[in-house]
Amino acid sequence: MTLEILTSELLTPLRHGFFTRRGGASSGVFAGLNCGPGSSDLSEAVKLNRSRAAQAMEVAPENLISVHQVHSATALAVDAPLPEPRPRADAMVTGTPGLALAVLTADCQPVLFADAEAGVVGAAHAGWRGALDGVLEATLDAMEALGADRARTSAVIGPTISQGAYEVGPEFLDDFLAEDPENARFFANGNGDRMLFDLPGYGLKRLRDAGVAEAEWTRHCTYEDPARFFSYRRATHQGQADYGRLISAIRL
Repeated sequence: MTLEILTSELLTPLRHGFFTRRGGASSGVFAGLNCGPGSSDLSEAVKLNRSRAAQAMEVAPENLISVHQVHSATALAVDAPLPEPRPRADAMVTGTPGLALAVLTADCQPVLFADAEAGVVGAAHAGWRGALDGVLEATLDAMEALGADRARTSAVIGPTISQGAYEVGPEFLDDFLAEDPENARFFANGNGDRMLFDLPGYGLKRLRDAGVAEAEWTRHCTYEDPARFFSYRRATHQGQADYGRLISAIRL
């Protein structure tokens, strides 16, 4: 099966893609394009999947660059393939042609950035903690250090968990209200004391407040479409021991 790659007009003409799980070599709960070396999938399958993604991005496998994601607000500037062990961070930026910046997700937001005029791109892994702590703004700061202008920068949130599938507890709400009482608008009532959180809506708000030229969400929910997307929360609800990771990438 060929790879399925979602794109956005906001990032055109730069080569980029939010890859679905379709077209990979993994099997079982990882069936498809699992690109997570931190999963318990066969390492050979993950390596092959990442090679296919690199080929689609038209870069050598070693130039499909990802970091050890830790739900931080750390953004790194990259100008060459990273050594092992990979640095702990959750975003990367580059002005170097031929490097594809890649993030792995399974419900968290993959966010791709581009200032095509300046020749600077970025990629961020933004779960609720990273978004709350400022990983999106850190990515824009790092891009501007390379000559980008956020007023020219487009940012696109790829497949992520939607509000209807993201049930959280009252202490979760408290964290967001402590940051800004207006964040209450990203929560809806769930069952009992549970709330439903709008992660992509919150991400778009942070991006727009940060001053990007354009921002959008592709409007794909990872939880609700098991044929196309891996989902940590869905795997947990189904009692699965592990889950696959989707890859999203952008390059100059």
